[in-house]
Amino acid sequence: MNSEILKLTARKMVAKGKGILAADESTPTCTKRFESIGLKSTSESRNKYRNMLFTTNNLEQYISNHYVR
Repeated sequence: MNSEILKLTARKMVAKGKGILAADESTPTCTKRFESIGLKSTSESRNKYRNMLFTTNNLEQYISNHYVR
């Protein structure tokens, strides 16, 4: 990857008002997150949570969506 593409990618990832969606957290990490709000961590509840993340209306307004191909 050339340095200009790398720089563009980095700028887009940290654009004002945007963030990175890290949806690959481990089961133990997700379990801690759920327990902190009194939710049981099951395969089904974790899948529902991830589905909610990816189907949130207007997600692209808040999450960086720059892809390099």
